[in-house]
Formats: sequence, structure tokens, C-alpha cells
Amino acid sequence: MRSVDEQLARVLTAAVRPAPVRVAISEAQGLLCAEEVVAERALPGFDQAAVDGYAVRSVDVQSAAEESVVLPVVGEIPAGSRQPRRLQPGQAVRVATGAPLPTLADAVVPLGYTDEHPAKITVEQPVPSAAFVRRTGEDVQTGDVAVRRGAPIGSAQVGLLAAVGRDKVLVHPRPRVSIISLGDELVDVDRTPGQGQVYDVNSYALSAAARDAGAEVTRVGIASNDPRRLREVVEGRLLLSEIVVIAGGVGGAAGGDVRSALADLGSLDDDRVAMQPGSVQSFGRLGPDEIPTFVLPGNPVSALVVFEVLVRPLIRSALGKENPHRRSVSAELLSPITATKARRGFLRGQLLRDPKNGSYLVQPLGTSGSHLLASLAEANCLIVVDEDITEVAAGEDVQVRFLSQRS
Repeated sequence: MRSVDEQLARVLTAAVRPAPVRVAISEAQGLLCAEEVVAERALPGFDQAAVDGYAVRSVDVQSAAEESVVLPVVGEIPAGSRQPRRLQPGQAVRVATGAPLPTLADAVVPLGYTDEHPAKITVEQPVPSAAFVRRTGEDVQTGDVAVRRGAPIGSAQVGLLAAVGRDKVLVHPRPRVSIISLGDELVDVDRTPGQGQVYDVNSYALSAAARDAGAEVTRVGIASNDPRRLREVVEGRLLLSEIVVIAGGVGGAAGGDVRSALADLGSLDDDRVAMQPGSVQSFGRLGPDEIPTFVLPGNPVSALVVFEVLVRPLIRSALGKENPHRRSVSAELLSPITATKARRGFLRGQLLRDPKNGSYLVQPLGTSGSHLLASLAEANCLIVVDEDITEVAAGEDVQVRFLSQRS
């Protein structure tokens, strides 16, 4: 039986990172930047008014602290104006927020500092040089790195790319993940199950989990157990995927049939992994490109837990994330738990904050039954119990792994 850490190390060494691609900045959100984006122009690109007011020479209003200063208003510059203007000593020009400053102006007097007379303003307060002015290159200078290689691209990065005039950017694309379900008992959710049949949960749940991890997902749905047809489906997906996930057909005779059907595409191991739930699983690299391929348990809870522990980190690694793992914290256990000896336990839990001191508390949910999907849907964390521990009393600290989308 292989440990979880050993299996995870094997999985992560198989990461296939897609080659960087250039995409429109509107499509780059959530991806990692694959280049150093150097600004080819300053931001702002010109001295501009930061408020509605009057462009002036600051020396002309220095004495306003002792006595009001009267300046003639010799024009107006709206935002977006392309008409150059020159300010003479002792003059003011009305400017809108974002408007370019006239030559010689080094400050803006806000409207509230004046009487707003249309022909000649009375300035009641002085302003220093550069007051209420956005200086050229104040945010980004020409030649500065605006977005660094490896930086996650969020809304601020998209805005900065637009601000420096970039309409496209090189990114690490989302890895393509194909999700396949196996099982003669399965029917799709648009059909009514007959005697002994159940809905195909895995292809929907695992597709959602892969999408949440950042992948581009193809939900293949239910594949035939016929060896020839199964091989054709998997072989086709290997050409279009960086990761293939098959749910079902992993243990006993069914597992042997799946491995046999895919044998000429590569090797799938059948070693058990020391975890609960989900110890029965397979992993290998199939096809000429050695695409990482998982065969997960048919039980939806077990499949989702194995996905969380092993497949999700592979997706995050393929995305270029330096740390592909979920955040984990220590929390005080509110109810006692038991775990299977010699296996790392992953129990469903509800993570809470102590209102008194803000420390973490965790309430186990349901029983350890791997078939209880409702408790997993309610959980926001997994309680991780080491292999050498079989019981944990209430009040003791345990490690918990976040399950929320933001973690």
C-alpha cells in the first residue's frame, strides 16, 4: 500500500503544463502571466488634473493664505482635449478631472477653494506645486514591468494591462481535463432510473471540481464498459487533454477489465493508497504524450475526496501555481472522531470561528460512511487524520483543509 505523500509525489511529477498562449486581456482573468509585461508608455501619459478646478502656477496663489488672490480665467480644458494650451503667469484655466494641464501649470486649485466666477476667480487657499495633479509616469514609467511573469491576473492586472495599452498577454492556459464515468448501473440525469440503476453523479460533480480548480473541462459523461469502445473513447480524449479522469471500474474484476482495455495505451497501477475514503484507485500515464490518467472510485464521495487530494493539486500545478495545495489550519475538534488504522483519514467537517478569540473550531459532519454525499455538500473543510491515529477526542487540535472556492 502506497502512502498518500508517495502517491501525490508520483502524480505531481506527471504534470503536463500547456505551452503559453497569447490571449485577449478580457480572457486572461484567473490565469498566470507567462511574460514580463514592460510598459511602452508612461501611466499617466501626461500631466492631468486630479479634480475639477483651475490649472495655475502654484507661485501665483502662494499668498492666498494671507489674502485672496484674483486670477483671470482664460479658457477651459475638458477631459480628452487634444488642443495644446499655454498658461501665462497670473492666469488660470478651468480644467475637468482627467484633463491635460496647460504648459507652465504645475497645480490645480479645486473648485471649492474658489468662488467659481466664470471670468475671474477668487482663490481663498494656496496650493503647493503638484497639488491635485496626476504627474506623467506617476503610476508606471516607460520601461517599468507592469505585470510580472508568474503573477496571477485578476481585475487589477487586467486594468493595468489596458492602461499601458496591451490588448493581449501571454498566459499559462487552463489545462484541459476530460471526465468520464463508467458503470452499467448509471443513467444520465435526464432519464428515470430503472430497477438497480442510479444517476451518473460523478461526471457532473468531478467536472465541477475540475472547473473550480481552474481547468477547462469536457464532461464526456457515461462511457461504455465494452473494452473496444472504452479504449476508443479514452484514446480520443488523450489527444485533447492534459489530464483524464475516469470514475468507476477501479476495483476487483471491473478494475482488471479497465486496465486490460487500456493496456496498449500505457500502464495503470493497481496499488492501494493509504487513505480513507478512496484507497482503491489507479493512476498512470497513457498515450504517446504520457497524459496523466486517473481511475477513481465509483462512489461519489470517495471520488471527490481522491480528486481533492490528488487531482486538484495536479491541475493547480499545470496552471503554473507554485503552491498547488489548499490552505490548511489547525482547529479545535468539537466532537470525537475515529479513523481507520494505517490510513490517512479525510473526514468531512464544518469549520467555524470561536466568537470569543477568533480561533478555529471544527465540527465533524455525519459518519465516516463514504456514501454520504449530503454531508460532503454541507462541509467546508476536510479533517485530516494521520495514519498512526485512530481516535481523536473532543477538544484536541486537528489539521483541516479548506474546501471553499476562495481557498
